Amino acid sequence: MSLNAWSIYAVVIALLVSVPILVVFSAVFAPTGEVWRHLVDTVLWNYIRNTLWIMLGVGLATLFTGVLTAWLVTTCRFPGRRVFEWALLLPLAVPSYAIAFTYAGMFEFAGPVQSALREWFGWSRADYWFPDIRSVGGAVLVMGLVLYPYVYLLARAAFNEQSVCVLEASRALGRGPWRGFFQVALPLARPAIATGVALALMEALSEFGAVQYFAVDTFTTGIYRTWFGLGDSRAASQLAAILMAVVLVLLLIERRSRGQARYYHTSTRYRPLPGYRLKGMRRALAVLACFLPIFFGFLLPGAQLLVWSIQTAGRMIDLTLLRLAWNSISLAALAAVLAVMVAAVLAYGVRLRPSFLTIAATRVASMGYAVPGAVLAIGVLVPFAWIDNTLDAWMRSTFGVSTGLLLSGTLIALLFAYLVRFLAISFNTVEASLAKVTPNMDGAARSLGLGAGRTFFRVHAPIIGGSLLTAGLLVFVDVMKELPATLIMRPFNFNTLAVRSFELASDERLADSASAALAIVLAGLVPVILLSRAIARSRPGGGR
Repeated sequence: MSLNAWSIYAVVIALLVSVPILVVFSAVFAPTGEVWRHLVDTVLWNYIRNTLWIMLGVGLATLFTGVLTAWLVTTCRFPGRRVFEWALLLPLAVPSYAIAFTYAGMFEFAGPVQSALREWFGWSRADYWFPDIRSVGGAVLVMGLVLYPYVYLLARAAFNEQSVCVLEASRALGRGPWRGFFQVALPLARPAIATGVALALMEALSEFGAVQYFAVDTFTTGIYRTWFGLGDSRAASQLAAILMAVVLVLLLIERRSRGQARYYHTSTRYRPLPGYRLKGMRRALAVLACFLPIFFGFLLPGAQLLVWSIQTAGRMIDLTLLRLAWNSISLAALAAVLAVMVAAVLAYGVRLRPSFLTIAATRVASMGYAVPGAVLAIGVLVPFAWIDNTLDAWMRSTFGVSTGLLLSGTLIALLFAYLVRFLAISFNTVEASLAKVTPNMDGAARSLGLGAGRTFFRVHAPIIGGSLLTAGLLVFVDVMKELPATLIMRPFNFNTLAVRSFELASDERLADSASAALAIVLAGLVPVILLSRAIARSRPGGGR
């Protein structure tokens, strides 16, 4: 395979995955109709207000929780630290909508918590106040618990890679552990932290299941209701374009923050990071600070899902659940394989010819992760439906045969949406691993007569096999949890665990929805734990 072929493939992939984004933005120039004016007069400002409050709340919650816990487990020594290192990532395996309906079932007026309070104290409804979980604040709580691992993940990796020399210099200048954290370690980790917060905010913007169940009006719920409730795809696309503009602003802020930061470690000696042994009250507070996110983000909802699953096992764990599990697993596996294959082509194309064209193409191709699932659904369905209608009209007029919905009515459109959405995850993982392979191996393979393609399959693929598997597992877990794109684009009579769990919860059958949600959680545990172990071994000269 020639070098030009790899570049061509990269450019073609970039053009394909950019089609949904271009389609959404093109809706801005379409004339507005009655539905759009109705949205402006009634709910648009509510969408804007709730979305901004969610962004602010989730940003602050993930920033505080992620940075604090990352610093504690990286540089402090206290009981349970080794367990907290990987356990703090467990909420990443839980779908936000699963926590949403679990907390709703526990904390609503008729739930066990408020019922127990009324029974213990003899209260009636008018005798006490209890916060409403179905609110903007409840949505922020749920998303903060699920999304803080993004900040924790990157902040911990950044703290873990910092030079001991810099930290010791700050101690020599009279900075204690906390002053050294705020004045030295935190500024050094700022680009990674900003990236983590940006990822959390983009996930919050794309959230559908939790806000829909809590009846909180945001852009994602508005897009769904406008498309399916009002039957106006153009107005839904215009709402999606506004949301895309917000996402792009976040991306520009994150890129600018990362691009302006220039931090270098001049030391080539890496020793274990200093372990500040906490005692007394500080040790107890550190344990509590690390335990609470795990308890409320994983243990409590996981225990409730398990209890509900056991209670409803007789009627909910049957062949239907197995069929849904097969649909979800097979679809996620196909998307994972496809994403890894495309990522390998892009990453290897950049390695062979790091030209402006190839690099720009890969950057465009990896932008899809910033696009919410509901937005992608519109961007994919519009062109695919046009292709289907055009082809069907031509076949009818020429051969008298109807082709039906070959693309938009099948899993092809859904898999394409998954590829656009999650390609960045697999690409970043594969590219980082491929960069660690010395170029001397390429030269040696070429001198032995191997072409570019054979060099990749016989030399690089075996070396980066672990990273390829990790990338596939991460995409697999994300596809298992993905709700809005699946809900909008799935073919008729095709359901997944995520859709089934959400539909049952929306019908207030919370206990019945637990089995499907718990299956999704269990599928995400293995890659989350493996990812945490990889971070622990990532320190140069470290390894534990």
